[in-house]
Amino acid sequence: MAATDAAQASPQQIRLPIAWIIALAAFVAFWLFAKPLLPAAFEFPKAWYVPLAKWISTAMKWLIDEASFGLFSFTDLTRFVSAVLDVPYTLASSLLSTGFLEGSGSSAIQIVPPLPWIAVIGLVMLLGHWLGGTRLALLAGGCFLFLAVFGQWTSAMITLASILVAAPLGVLLGLLFGIAAWRWRWIERLVTPLLDLMQTIPVFAYLVPVLFLFGFGPTAAVIATLIFATPPMTRIAILALRAVPGEIIDLGHMVGCTERQMTWRVMVPAARESLMVGMNQVIMLSLNMVIIASMIGAGGLGFDVLAALRRLDFGAGLEAGFAIVALAIAMDRLSQAAAEKLSAPSPEVRNSGLVARHPYIVAALILVLVTTVLGYVVPGIHTYPQTLQLSTGTFWSEVVAWININFFDTLEAIKNAMLLNVLIPFKRFLGDLPWLGVTALLAFAGYRLGGWRLGLLTAGLALFIAATGQWEKAMITVYLCGISAVLAALIGLPIGIFAATRDRVWSWVQVAIDTLQTLPSFVYLMPAVMLFRVGDFTAMIAVVAFAIAPAIRYTALGIRKVDPKLIEAGRAMGCTEWQILTRIRLKLALPEILLGLNQTIMFALSMLVITALVGTRDLGQEVYIALTKADTGRGLVAGLSIAAIAIIADRLISAGAIHARRRLGLE
Repeated sequence: MAATDAAQASPQQIRLPIAWIIALAAFVAFWLFAKPLLPAAFEFPKAWYVPLAKWISTAMKWLIDEASFGLFSFTDLTRFVSAVLDVPYTLASSLLSTGFLEGSGSSAIQIVPPLPWIAVIGLVMLLGHWLGGTRLALLAGGCFLFLAVFGQWTSAMITLASILVAAPLGVLLGLLFGIAAWRWRWIERLVTPLLDLMQTIPVFAYLVPVLFLFGFGPTAAVIATLIFATPPMTRIAILALRAVPGEIIDLGHMVGCTERQMTWRVMVPAARESLMVGMNQVIMLSLNMVIIASMIGAGGLGFDVLAALRRLDFGAGLEAGFAIVALAIAMDRLSQAAAEKLSAPSPEVRNSGLVARHPYIVAALILVLVTTVLGYVVPGIHTYPQTLQLSTGTFWSEVVAWININFFDTLEAIKNAMLLNVLIPFKRFLGDLPWLGVTALLAFAGYRLGGWRLGLLTAGLALFIAATGQWEKAMITVYLCGISAVLAALIGLPIGIFAATRDRVWSWVQVAIDTLQTLPSFVYLMPAVMLFRVGDFTAMIAVVAFAIAPAIRYTALGIRKVDPKLIEAGRAMGCTEWQILTRIRLKLALPEILLGLNQTIMFALSMLVITALVGTRDLGQEVYIALTKADTGRGLVAGLSIAAIAIIADRLISAGAIHARRRLGLE
């Protein structure tokens, strides 16, 4: 039987390489010889361009100027939504940052001060102790104390106010969309492509319509954050509700639950643990948005990083970036602890006094009252004393300056060698490829890996890029993203392999990559610009630094997931450590490594829009130019083209990972 299976499998193993070789040979022949015969296949004719940017701009102008519901216009509706969101934001910022004011602008008078810094740290520690005990309380309190000691308190509280509004709304909207998609399949089919676009279109691309519709200010930043942070919650909600055991569903039907009771009393509580993971993701993505949100009026730590970038003050930008990391660590650990606590059975509530039933709430009220009163007597209790603040900004700026002065010639030699021997040749190579041949090759790859639907999807997305006039800039994007992803993988794979089998090393590597993933992307640009000036090489360095974390993480996780029994079996058969690594660990970890490559590409694409600030000429630059000119159509078309590249890469690599898992017998 096994021999028969092997005989049946061998033709497939032969046919697949032959099919790929034929397709690649046909592509190369078309590229080399077809230009004189079919020039339109190499440069998409301008007469065939689809004026999508113009259509989008016209539609946006109509929405703003003419769209009406009778009693009120579309703009009135969006400004009403903005005003409603402004209420919780004003309350949160008043409690944490500005205090409660009478009047507006420069004439505003503070009636009630904000919460003292000691009170906020105490509240965070009480929350941490309730959720996870003493260690979590000390960690969360230490993160917030870091903000005060390094002079980042005021900006951090503005950022925290935005997150306290955006995160609950993102969780609620994501849960509602998830429930609707789980209940009605047609909604899922409608929502899924929208979620793909929301997660792949660069945020810069929809800042202009958000500004037009909701105005400039913190509430517009909250709405942009919601667009960016809600999709993961929706996806996780759909998966979590589908994963509820059938026994629980049957029990709900047996006791006579209505459809509403079935959803809110049975399904949602049963999926609570997974839903809390979605909440954690919303919080983390909201923190990732703080710098971009500061461009449309959010302020806070994001504005500090942006201001430091504008004046190339690496030290100040790094300090503000580390403040965002501290805030992210505290909120990440608190939300994870909340997921565990809320998923556990609730203890029995006994009849007793108020203090015994709600000790943490009583302690919090006493803490706020005492510190507020004492703050009027001792100013240092209310506001952290400026004389006790520390700063390492000057040190980090001097480190970069020292490297620049002492290693300028070496850095320039490395930069020029990479540009002349790798970057420029690869850029010219991609620029010369025929759009028709690339589209056909992508369609073939999609068909071979995932069937005719994936083939049509990849071909359609590539054709969209060409038909909207973005092909040349898209090839520059692919060139920068491709080289950066390859370099990140070449660096990340060995680190992941080395750390995977060494627990102590892996614990330190985890801290490092967690920090890399929570540092704002703008922070990576400053040292790159200061050391290498502007240009493609600088963009590549920043992208590699930002995108290396998933390459390390997924490689290590894939290797660590390999069954120890297989390793022992390999050793029993006399395999060397090198053979165990190459023939057992890496082969079985290949699907996870491919997913890590997928995430590396996604990170690189998201970073390329930001590297437009250092002089790239790709789709990211097109999005940024559209933002500066308030050109909605131009920005969205360039953003959709980046999304098309991301979806093509994601679908092909995911299909390849599934194919690898099946070939290895893991599915």
